[in-house]
Amino acid sequence: MTHAHGISGGEADASRDRRPLKIAFGLVLSFLIVQVAAGFWTGSLALLSDAGHMASDALGIGMALGAVVAANQASVKGSRTYGLYRLEILAALANAGLVFGVGAYVVLEAFKRWGDPSDVDVVPMLVVAILGLVVNVVVWRILRSGAEASLNMEGAMLEAVADLAGSVAVIIAAIVIATTGWVQADAVVAAAIGLFVLPRAWRLGRRALRVILQFTPEGLDIDAVRRDLMGLEGVVDVHDLHVWTLTSAMDVASVHLMTTTAADPHRVLDQARSMLASDFGIEHATLQVEPHTHEGCTELAY
Repeated sequence: MTHAHGISGGEADASRDRRPLKIAFGLVLSFLIVQVAAGFWTGSLALLSDAGHMASDALGIGMALGAVVAANQASVKGSRTYGLYRLEILAALANAGLVFGVGAYVVLEAFKRWGDPSDVDVVPMLVVAILGLVVNVVVWRILRSGAEASLNMEGAMLEAVADLAGSVAVIIAAIVIATTGWVQADAVVAAAIGLFVLPRAWRLGRRALRVILQFTPEGLDIDAVRRDLMGLEGVVDVHDLHVWTLTSAMDVASVHLMTTTAADPHRVLDQARSMLASDFGIEHATLQVEPHTHEGCTELAY
């Protein structure tokens, strides 16, 4: 007997979140283009570094928006038996690679400029940095209300907060250059932003790879899952147990539960499903219940 518990929806919440995410994504992406152009025009490495961070934010907010869209299109269509949830993870991996590359370039270039500083056009650098701060404050305010009820929105809001700090750092660098003439401030701020971004990109890439390779979710004790399933009334063996992550905050599992002949399979299914959801946060599980007299399944070796 097989029982599948569907992924719980939240379509109303997802639809509510879509509009602010679209607005935030449009603002960040539009200003990203402006910031990249201004970075090359003014010669400011700090602006380019912050643009790399904003690119990360654009992709982060874009992934949040993609998750909302996927949540509303989760029904099985043709060969997409898991919907489009995994697109978020692929985008995260691309995000990590891009941001890590930009961060590494900026840090290396900052060290080069420390010994041989380049001229920086301070006035447009300061103007663009202030505009960036305004954009990030607007994005933060747009996303703030939804962040209280949605982890997806909270993640997007934190992206905006982090970039807001980057904009402040660029403003400080521009003011220091304008008032003291110390052009190395541009390289210092650029390196600081780059060093902030690099470990963040590394962690994001690592987490995305773990999901793509279907590792057991971090923080989940697979032995505890097996032990608790074995502790259910009527269960005599647990095998072919797999737990993996489909997309952010969505762990799934499949398992075979061998029971005594007298055990009620409906009761075993209900208890196992309830335990997995309440104790381990696994709300989507495919559970196969089989009598102890059944043979063949325990030979599965993957």
